[in-house]
Amino acid sequence: MGGNWMKRQQRMGYLFILPNMLGIIVFFLIPAVFSLGLTMTNYQFANPNYRFIGLDNFTRLFQDEKFIIAIKNTLLYLAAVPVSLIGAFLVAVALNRSVYLKSMLRSMYFMPYITSGVAVGFVWMLLFQPSQGPINGVLRALGMTNPPGWFASTDTAMLALNIIAVWATLGYNMIIYMAALQEISPELLEAARMDGARTWTLVRRIIWPLVSPTTFLLLITGLIGAIKSFGIIQAITGGGPGSSTTVMSLFIYKTAFSYYEMGYASAISWMLFAFVLVITLVQWYGQKKWVHY
Repeated sequence: MGGNWMKRQQRMGYLFILPNMLGIIVFFLIPAVFSLGLTMTNYQFANPNYRFIGLDNFTRLFQDEKFIIAIKNTLLYLAAVPVSLIGAFLVAVALNRSVYLKSMLRSMYFMPYITSGVAVGFVWMLLFQPSQGPINGVLRALGMTNPPGWFASTDTAMLALNIIAVWATLGYNMIIYMAALQEISPELLEAARMDGARTWTLVRRIIWPLVSPTTFLLLITGLIGAIKSFGIIQAITGGGPGSSTTVMSLFIYKTAFSYYEMGYASAISWMLFAFVLVITLVQWYGQKKWVHY
């Protein structure tokens, strides 16, 4: 009797997960296998005359200057992730204490994360406008005679995108950190204060190590999210000026839907997958030295 009940429960469980499994198979696994096959061809969109070329697409990658630039830009864009984590942690520690209008401040910090990325992009385009934008207006008022060109300059476009990325993700990271801070025993912190620990020592020696699992989670998800970032960059710069903000996801899109080189774009996609996998594995093995469970 008990065995039949367990089998019925298992069947019900399989039925509940069936829609998700079908979605994963149809929209993820099958396209992934198909794109892996395309990496071995010179297939171009709507062109039936394609052939097997082996690993030529991967050989071409490392000879393609645009691909190298895309990797460099992606690495530069990833710099926003640790900056966002540090800022979010400090804000979370501050808001976790008795602060006036704490609930309103939490909501204000979190709002950018749930706002449309395209809408955010257009607002920041106005803020960073070189001649009439308020940011450069403030810099001129402070005495800077030649403020940055931001998105109009190849030297500062990526910096401007990093500033937006930090602003957009800080609220989400802060909320997760605040949840972790709520789990720290108040008695432990009080004992440290009674032993003479100052606020900075308390944060650095006790609070930061105790929330290291949360930091590890946010670091992995933040880096993967940054690597896959597309919408806001496409909306603001389209990869320009020049190729100064063309990250790997945008390079894949342009190769596939602007130049119609589907085989080559598939090869770039699998290189992006390898890139994400390597970064995740490095973090996974590195966390053994700094994450305290």
